[in-house]
Amino acid sequence: MKQNSLIIKPFGKNAILIQWPLKVSEDILYDILAFIESFKNTFPEAEKWELIPAYNSLTLVTLSKSINFLSAKAAIEKVYTSRNKEIKIKRYLWKLPVCYDLEFGIDLEESAEALGLDIKDLVAKHTNRPYTVYGIGFLPGFMYLGGLPKELEINRRSSPRAKVLKGSVGLAAQQTGVYPQDSPGGWNIIGNCPIPIFNPNKEEPCFVNVGDRIEFYSISRAAYDLHKIEAEVGIFKPEKVALND
Repeated sequence: MKQNSLIIKPFGKNAILIQWPLKVSEDILYDILAFIESFKNTFPEAEKWELIPAYNSLTLVTLSKSINFLSAKAAIEKVYTSRNKEIKIKRYLWKLPVCYDLEFGIDLEESAEALGLDIKDLVAKHTNRPYTVYGIGFLPGFMYLGGLPKELEINRRSSPRAKVLKGSVGLAAQQTGVYPQDSPGGWNIIGNCPIPIFNPNKEEPCFVNVGDRIEFYSISRAAYDLHKIEAEVGIFKPEKVALND
């Protein structure tokens, strides 16, 4: 990707925003991740910066001092020009269980009807492919997952709920995701994942990273109850597979 395709601009006193072309693309996402690896290795005082990737942008934040934007911009451009495009980034496919019972999938029937599907087909389509983690935000550990089949694209709810339960799996537009904690939300809820995505008490609170992939598989209510207990006592380990592509 050409350097002149980037837009680099100040984002307040302590942050810089880098924008790639405005589209959802795995090529752009991996270019961002390659830049991050080069930044960590070559940018002056890189350890003092927090890097936040999302879809087609990267926010660089430092709390150490105010930014000399022109100097930082030149250094960023140098890093981008000299980045290793062939760098191998550690990425994983995580397989997460979801219970699609109507008790959890409170919008499952309505969503299936709106999409012209029966519930069985909706679940089959939701579980038949991996999704790419394009961003983590809104809530700590909330994954924005791209790659939803067109047959499952559905508008957000017209009236958001004041409380969506932790673990709820939802659909909204071209995305799917898991609510990592109880929160307000306007996505269409089709099931629940018993595995915590975010745990502030762990050294690495969120085990998933941008660039990883998520694959859901359907489980029974009994398996849901078992996995929830296993997760609470720390013995459930989600299956992960190293990705080399």
